[in-house]
Amino acid sequence: MYAKFFKRFFDLFLSVIAFAALSPFFLILTVIGAIVMKGNPFFLQARPGKKDKNGKEKIFKLIKFRTMSNAKDEHGDLLPDDKRLTKYGSWLRSTSLDELPELLNIIVGHLSICGPRPLLVAYLPRYTEEQRRRHDVRPGLTGYAQAYGRNSITWEEKFEKDVYYVDHLSFLLDVKIIFKTVSVVMKREGISSETSATMEEFMGSEREYVTNE
Repeated sequence: MYAKFFKRFFDLFLSVIAFAALSPFFLILTVIGAIVMKGNPFFLQARPGKKDKNGKEKIFKLIKFRTMSNAKDEHGDLLPDDKRLTKYGSWLRSTSLDELPELLNIIVGHLSICGPRPLLVAYLPRYTEEQRRRHDVRPGLTGYAQAYGRNSITWEEKFEKDVYYVDHLSFLLDVKIIFKTVSVVMKREGISSETSATMEEFMGSEREYVTNE
């Protein structure tokens, strides 16, 4: 009942209120970002959303505040993440303010407040059938894996938590995730993995890949 009828209502209601309340801060960060990044302060990237009736993930454009420069090496290739992550961007990530524009994604229906985080489109053929079940629900601004591990846990652990969320989705679980997320953000826990400034690329599990065609 909650997942089918009330979850979207709460998403829209809360995100509109949040965006209205935070709009002055949003404008300030937009101006600062444009100055620090010397141009467009927003980062847009295609991400897979909830599966449609045919079982295929809908692709949408995720919007965030930019945290990395476009610095390139002598060959014209982008430098590694840790070389492009600015001090301002690092602060945005640590406070999760880089994700503030995603409220717009929630308002238009791409995201939910709670759900598995939308990852790269390139990962789709690398999932196992079980891992791909994370797309049976609308992706979220935060999720069970973000509240209980963030980037400090392995990809496999993240996907296990994502699937757990799909199987146990409820109003009480969403409330629990929201409060836990606030705690994690306040404590600035799990921002980076042990070996990367962000999170290592998911290359697939040892199990057989699935195709997305």
